[in-house]
Amino acid sequence: MRDSFLEAAIEEARKGLLEGGIPIGSVLVLNGKIVGRGHNRRVQKGSAILHGEMDCLENAGRLTGREYRQATIYSTLSPCDMCSGAILLYGIPRVIVGENQTFQGPEENLRARGTSLKILNDPECIQLMTDFIRQHPDLWNEDIGE
Repeated sequence: MRDSFLEAAIEEARKGLLEGGIPIGSVLVLNGKIVGRGHNRRVQKGSAILHGEMDCLENAGRLTGREYRQATIYSTLSPCDMCSGAILLYGIPRVIVGENQTFQGPEENLRARGTSLKILNDPECIQLMTDFIRQHPDLWNEDIGE
């Protein structure tokens, strides 16, 4: 059975796809509750930075350093350099990744800086991204800076 927090992140990814965006979702969990959720909205908002994790952190609002250091962030896809930087900046100690087969961010850098990563390689996360990359390669390459 799938983790309910990963399921919430996948719901966000599906929402982004239905909006015409890139299917990457994220949730921030603190004390067993979702305090922020988001999805990649670069296309929808014409944004340079609204990746799934960034949107999630924005929607969580201002938290204290102590709260960030007790949180876990879930993402349907391995966080990129920008999102990994935000995770490091706020000291989020745990990252649960839906998949890293279609894209792998700087996971070793996160680990080297003390962040715990758990890679699930969830089949639906992989399928969402595989289908999207095949159907929209130019948009995908733009999202990852290529």
